[in-house]
Amino acid sequence: MLSVGPVRPDGFHELATVFHAVSLYDEITAVHADAVTVHVTGPYAEHTPADESNLAVRAARALARKARLRSGALLRVHKQIPVAAGLAGGSADAAGALLACDRLWGLRLPESRLGAVAAGLGSDVPFALQGGTAVGTGRGERLRPVPVGGSLHWVLATADSGLSTPEVYRRLDELRSDRKVPAPSVPGELLAALASADADALAGLLHNDLQEAALALRPALGDTLAAGRTAGALAGIVSGSGPTCVFLARDAVSAGALAVELAASGTCASALAVTGPADVG
Repeated sequence: MLSVGPVRPDGFHELATVFHAVSLYDEITAVHADAVTVHVTGPYAEHTPADESNLAVRAARALARKARLRSGALLRVHKQIPVAAGLAGGSADAAGALLACDRLWGLRLPESRLGAVAAGLGSDVPFALQGGTAVGTGRGERLRPVPVGGSLHWVLATADSGLSTPEVYRRLDELRSDRKVPAPSVPGELLAALASADADALAGLLHNDLQEAALALRPALGDTLAAGRTAGALAGIVSGSGPTCVFLARDAVSAGALAVELAASGTCASALAVTGPADVG
């Protein structure tokens, strides 16, 4: 769920969102080296920068500055989360790099200090450091963990190319330029549905303010959402700024069948059944 408020004076949007970690991971390891560098493997390696623009590299360097170290690290990233997909994969890599380098360099920093470094890297990085499920406010960096009463089952339908998050926000601002934009909020009913892991109740409460803009930029996502509903999803929305669509299923068997039907529908590049909430490993 993502509620987007008006543009703030600093150029960011005020957000109220529910972050929910699922069982799709990149794997990150760190070994001693003279400088901070990254080597990327995996199915999405070719779409991931392997230079200093990589958010994992920026995270490791920020941690070294925070700890006043001259240490380096070779970061090995096995990339399994699609790139520019609205799934916060880059943020997850940054969080993984912070944890890996904290241990590699023997820092053992408290969670609050790592969280401060994470907040300076991007709005989603603090949650990626935490995992589980949480309400995010501000730019998304202010977190409040929320309970989930059991496993929830989802299907991620990925696209064959990404969407630019800044471009999606710009289009959202254009689309609602003549509307009064209310302050963002997370409904209490949604939190109650999460607390009881009630998939049927949750289905009617899923919403993403960025979906309208993502569909305007990529109309074919409407076909993906329709295919998911036809295949039996309880609900489906665009994830974050897109273009991945996420569908809620009643149980593991339903999620598996939904993933198969979506993959065969021709409306997405791939479909994967996952569960949540997932904790940081």
